[in-house]
Amino acid sequence: MSAASYRQAGVVLTDRRFSVPLDHDVPDGERIELFAREAVAPGRAHENLPWLLYLQGGPGFGANRFSGPAAWLGRALKDYRVLLLDQRGTGASATVNRQTLPLRGDAEQQAAYVGHFRADSIVRDCEFIRREVTGGAPWTILGQSFGGFCAVRYLSSAPEGLETAIVTGGLPTLDGHADDVYRAAYPRVERKVRAHYARYPMDIERARDIAAYVLDHEPVLPNGYRLTVPAFQSLGIWLGAGDGSDRLHYLLEDAFVRTPGGRELSDAFCERVAGALSYRSHPLYALVHEAIYAQGGRATDWSAERVRGEFPQFDGEKTLAGGGPLLFTGETVHPWQFDSDPALRPLREVAQRVAARTDWAPLYDPTRLAANEVPAVAAVYHDDMYVDTEHALRTARTIRGLRPWVTNEFEHDGLRAGGPRVLDRLLAMARGEA
Repeated sequence: MSAASYRQAGVVLTDRRFSVPLDHDVPDGERIELFAREAVAPGRAHENLPWLLYLQGGPGFGANRFSGPAAWLGRALKDYRVLLLDQRGTGASATVNRQTLPLRGDAEQQAAYVGHFRADSIVRDCEFIRREVTGGAPWTILGQSFGGFCAVRYLSSAPEGLETAIVTGGLPTLDGHADDVYRAAYPRVERKVRAHYARYPMDIERARDIAAYVLDHEPVLPNGYRLTVPAFQSLGIWLGAGDGSDRLHYLLEDAFVRTPGGRELSDAFCERVAGALSYRSHPLYALVHEAIYAQGGRATDWSAERVRGEFPQFDGEKTLAGGGPLLFTGETVHPWQFDSDPALRPLREVAQRVAARTDWAPLYDPTRLAANEVPAVAAVYHDDMYVDTEHALRTARTIRGLRPWVTNEFEHDGLRAGGPRVLDRLLAMARGEA
């Protein structure tokens, strides 16, 4: 492990790197390097503080790059030394993208490699480095979104490593197939879209107008992304965040400019859409998003795309031919994205093989969860667009002793948007103070 410390206002940071097995079942085999950033309050760097491990949402996103003790971090630093882990394949940890995957060989070999980047491997990474970081003492984990999925895997497979488990917006279904997840998701997304239009009724016409232009012209965005109607609809993923409706409204209000050749989508609009739609910074998300639900010998087989066919109201072209409002979509991955996005095109065959795979290992152990002894708490956001509330509460009931906090004050990003309040409440619950 190498370490280099430096300071920002209100925090002392230390960069750490760890060498772990690619396949923990083959400990003497290939190894990969993980990156994590330690954070501690100034003046406490030499204290023997308990550890809190933060597991970011995703999959496919590195840990937050904070500037000082922002959002929830300042609250955590009052009690803990914090480790912000880039999960394998994300951030600076064994990066997975179109540039690096060809090093693994052909598409079949690349898909096999990607299979090592789910929650089961991430938790074994955590246990591997915990012994080095804490000297063997258990630590507290804070799992946001997919990080919460990892936390439930942790409780299923290595609870002895945990002092406390804290989950925000991330209690997964324990046995549901990806199809079940998306059948529950599309109606939630529709509710979010209709709530957006109720708030910004002028956006009904604007969204239809933009979609009609896209259908007629199929423009290419500045980064080479081919914009289609389904791609435009996928901007609805913003509606799962606290400020997402406002962001979408501001994007739609100034989409067009007048040019000598007629009306066109503005450069500013296209630039913002390109940044929102591209997977260049997080391609692993597109590759394994459905695989995070894969268990029980069934392929995911592009679940979101198949299930969408059961909800014809999301068919954008049919909507444009009629008179209703265009429905945006949410947190889904589709095969057409591997044609539209230049960052994903080289990975199309890899993604197809991942989608066809059937031999995924089980992720959760309901029997062990029912016997849980680790103090556990979870923020469950009512009508969370990304994680089904009923699925989450069913899991909460399965995990012995877990205390859920169900709230409609926040959307899925409550841990970030709520500053210290969400973590403060959950810590109090875990300690029996609330």
